[in-house]
Amino acid sequence: MSEAAASTAGSLPAVISGYLAASDRGDAEAIVRCFAEDAVVVDEGQEWRGTAAIRRWRDTVATAYDYTVQVTGAKAVGEVDGVDRHDVYLHLEGNFPGGEVDLTDRFALRDGRIARLEIVPTEAGP
Repeated sequence: MSEAAASTAGSLPAVISGYLAASDRGDAEAIVRCFAEDAVVVDEGQEWRGTAAIRRWRDTVATAYDYTVQVTGAKAVGEVDGVDRHDVYLHLEGNFPGGEVDLTDRFALRDGRIARLEIVPTEAGP
């Protein structure tokens, strides 16, 4: 993780910083501990519900390719529907189709854990 990325990650809630650091290390156990028991991950249009399913997501979809991740920014969205929302902007490069992509991780936090994570393409600016 670059110095700027580490600085951005450091300004995030601890559970998001912990998730990003665990993802960077490939530590599936630490990743799963960041999530609430009833959490949902939405990635590539598929929904993974509960920590057992999230573990399967990390062991399959999330590790299907080799890639590097650079955090390019983050934004606190605020409280929405009883959860604390944060968007983290990422740039990935690797051996997946297309070779690089900009993604937004949309985190919803509840009680210090990730309740929902949606991984979506970053929308182009105006």
